Amino acid sequence: MEILELFKVAFNSLRTNKLRSALTILGIVVGIFSIIAISTVIEMLQSSIEQGVSQLGQNTFQIQKWPPVRTGGPGEFAKYRNRPDITLEEFYALKEKLTQAKYVAAEQWSGGKRFTYGNKETNPNVSFAGVTPEAFPNNKWIIDKGRAINERDLQRYENVVVLGADIAKTLFDYIDPIGQIIKVDGHKLKVIGVLEKQGSFFGQSQDNFAITPLTTFQSFYGKRSRSINITVMSYGKDDYENLIEIAEGYFRTIRKLSPTEENDFSIFSNESVLTQINDITAGVRIGSYVVAAIALLAAGVGIMNIMLVSVTERTREIGIRKAIGAKKSNILTQFLIEAVALCLSGGIVGIILGIIAGNVAGSFLNASAVLPLDWIMIGVILCVVIGIGFGTYPAYKASNLDPIEALRYE
Repeated sequence: MEILELFKVAFNSLRTNKLRSALTILGIVVGIFSIIAISTVIEMLQSSIEQGVSQLGQNTFQIQKWPPVRTGGPGEFAKYRNRPDITLEEFYALKEKLTQAKYVAAEQWSGGKRFTYGNKETNPNVSFAGVTPEAFPNNKWIIDKGRAINERDLQRYENVVVLGADIAKTLFDYIDPIGQIIKVDGHKLKVIGVLEKQGSFFGQSQDNFAITPLTTFQSFYGKRSRSINITVMSYGKDDYENLIEIAEGYFRTIRKLSPTEENDFSIFSNESVLTQINDITAGVRIGSYVVAAIALLAAGVGIMNIMLVSVTERTREIGIRKAIGAKKSNILTQFLIEAVALCLSGGIVGIILGIIAGNVAGSFLNASAVLPLDWIMIGVILCVVIGIGFGTYPAYKASNLDPIEALRYE
């Protein structure tokens, strides 16, 4: 009850000096706002990125020409562009060697395609891929209607296609697409399946693609038209990391790379992309924490100054309290709680504004809204620590006032 009464006294003191209190807690608001806003935006981005990059199946990695995330300039681009394309022959050589894997699949992609059915057509932004059957489990592609591409389709160069959910809806809104004939680049393809909807990533649909047997794709566009991506799935989590090392060694052997030469290919996994994203966002976090730390330090000094002024203004009050039996600990606790209440007032405002601003900023990037509970707790703890840290000296000074001298104070 005494603690509750002290908090009531503390907040009454804040209301009595509204302008002074508002100016004092402004630094706390800015500091906590910076931390919460940046953390909210980064968590929103990471959440959306995790959903997007987790398109690979569990315990699956991919060998490809290009790195999944490029942060360098033109020089880096030229380096990766000059890497040799991964060929179908290299895929089959790796598949033959990699007996430890559960599935080894090949994919060859081309963008900017337009599919047509009768008088209906898609926008010219559809991704089109030639794949081997193992690509379905490796990419978590689940059939909603019809069937997937099989080995027979691959061997016989069948002109068949499996559609993403968006294309199926655009071309066959009220018609069963299975068995229908569609066209792309003048080639006719029979629809044999439709995939389950996968949602969007940063506002971009992940269902705007179509897949055909790799042999059929290469008969349309040629074997050397673009590099192949190789996806590999392990039998379980325990042998996943070991399989990555084995696959890397085998592919280096296939490429005839000497021990001193660096890889002329990249290995992409959900974990590797998230690590790179975390490395990129780490600098932003550090910058925001520096700004927040400076603001909080300035706010802490301001709180100490205001609390010292408050002690001076309330000297007679302290003397009266001591005269009627208040102990040093009572006075110390009272002024510490007032300092903490001052910080918490600013912290709560900063947290609310930070969450709102962070989610608004993240929404412009089409990221899903989040509530960073861990950083909210950290913000509250920081407010308490600052209140105690910078309020201790004024509280100590108040508790050690001589009651006789305090009562004589004018």
